[in-house]
Amino acid sequence: MNLVRGFLDRIVLIGGVLCGGMTPSFMAQYRQRVGGQLSQVVQDLAPFQQIANLRHQGSLDALVAHHLKSTDPTFQAEGAAIKAMVDAALRLKEAFEGLNGTLTQQVGYLLQHADPEVLKATWSIYQPSFLLSIDGLIFAVSFGLIVWLVFLGTWMIVAGLATRGRGAGSARSHRGL
Repeated sequence: MNLVRGFLDRIVLIGGVLCGGMTPSFMAQYRQRVGGQLSQVVQDLAPFQQIANLRHQGSLDALVAHHLKSTDPTFQAEGAAIKAMVDAALRLKEAFEGLNGTLTQQVGYLLQHADPEVLKATWSIYQPSFLLSIDGLIFAVSFGLIVWLVFLGTWMIVAGLATRGRGAGSARSHRGL
């Protein structure tokens, strides 16, 4: 049993270090996708911002309110579409800023605020790479050690429960004799 545990714990440690080492490239690709979406929505909002500059003292919110107050359903629908773009721009700007910290901060932000669609799209074209930056190496080793320690702790708990279960089963069978 010790041979199996020894083999598995080395695989878990190496796998954890490799996964941790590939995290910086995934984060960079996720951040690039968010940045690209932000650039696109800002570009799409530019003509509306020009109208807001001319007619509503530069306020997109005032432009949206003007559209929404209209009795024309088409004009109201345009207002809702502009509002959706403004909301998307704010959300993407917040995400992009959240992804500009240290690698640990980026991962923390992603774990708390991941956009499932962006995550899925990034994963679908993800090109794994192991970055050799100091930050990336420290993250890789730290991640590998954490995964390894969780594995060892789980192994010890399960082994302890199995040993206790066998011991209790043996005691019961001895009492029954």
